[in-house]
Amino acid sequence: MANACGVDFGTSNSTVGWCRPGSSPLLALEDGKPTLPSVVFFNADEEQIYYGRAALDNYLEGYEGRLMRSLKSLLGTSLIDEQTEVMGKALPFRTLLTQYIAELKQRAELAAGRTFTSAVFGRPVHFVDGDEEADILAEDTLYEIAQSVGFRDIDFQFEPIAAAFDYESQLEREELVLIVDIGGGTSDFSLVRLSPERARHADRRPDILATGGVHIGGTDFDKYLSLNSFMPLLGMGSKLNNGADVPSSYYYNLATWHTINLAYTQKTWLQIRDIYRDARDKPLLDTLLNVIEERSGHWLAIKAEEGKIALSSLEEVTLLLDRLRPSQSLTLQRIGFEQAIDHLVGDIESTVGNLLRDAGLGADHIDTVVFTGGSSGVRLLRERVAALLPNARRVEGDLFGSIGAGLAIDAERKFG
Repeated sequence: MANACGVDFGTSNSTVGWCRPGSSPLLALEDGKPTLPSVVFFNADEEQIYYGRAALDNYLEGYEGRLMRSLKSLLGTSLIDEQTEVMGKALPFRTLLTQYIAELKQRAELAAGRTFTSAVFGRPVHFVDGDEEADILAEDTLYEIAQSVGFRDIDFQFEPIAAAFDYESQLEREELVLIVDIGGGTSDFSLVRLSPERARHADRRPDILATGGVHIGGTDFDKYLSLNSFMPLLGMGSKLNNGADVPSSYYYNLATWHTINLAYTQKTWLQIRDIYRDARDKPLLDTLLNVIEERSGHWLAIKAEEGKIALSSLEEVTLLLDRLRPSQSLTLQRIGFEQAIDHLVGDIESTVGNLLRDAGLGADHIDTVVFTGGSSGVRLLRERVAALLPNARRVEGDLFGSIGAGLAIDAERKFG
């Protein structure tokens, strides 16, 4: 059995992999499942902290408290050195991330029945687009947090490269593979030569022909679906008496996971009450105020995510929005969703095209395109990326587990 583990700290879900003969490398982190949603809920009623699915369940059951999600998005931003109020106390965001990583390590060690002091952490190709200094800061911050929770030997691997190692473990011959990893916060790509023989090499850098990434992921798809279909129910796009639109900033905050809590402040409440007096369609603003008063923004974001997932396989889905006042049903159509995210998919498509050009290879040279990451199931995204490589075989990896499994393979190579 390996001495080290691989840690995939994801925007939406996290996994830990550990190589052991005859078993899946992914360790069970919650209720026998290998994924731990990257969510923390501070239950004010019980004065207790919950993680993962238990955190979401607590929130949805109506307990008073604070829900935090998309924690990884803090890395590389100025927010990492700021703080927020939780249960009447100031909580530094760095401490929040440390608590979650410590919980992830503790659960992995409980499942493995041993202590891990060495680990390979996954990281996106770019934590922050176009800002090398912020990108270095993000990795340094994650390194410091990993050290503080008890990891002594720490290395990093690009997430799509880790997914490539997992796919390579199944190969019988050499392939030139494009890994398409669409996670919760980033889209990452790697062009890699893979084979059973190459898998035995400790240094795989010569096999990596190109890497690329863009800070667009599943939470961005959720955001634009919400802005397009959910937020108009709360008054987005409605008018004031002077003919101007109701300010959109409140709706953008509610539609973006890591800014939802900004909508719950007293300052926001008072601003919207002032706007309410000049609103032409007051019932819509009543619904907005009720969402803020009941702190239902996270629930609404969960419904948007639910809709996105359903539209990956269905042309149309109807969601019951029973926490809105008045209660409503919303019918979503895939064509509307695709129109809402078309600009995001276009940016991802351009990134893949640039990757191929940087590698100096034509599309006909690529044997296989491997899709992984929870948001790679979005139909429009798959079609547009696949169209760039019309002759390549399409393979779907373990959407939530291939990175953790590949990191486990890399950890065994590096640390034994």
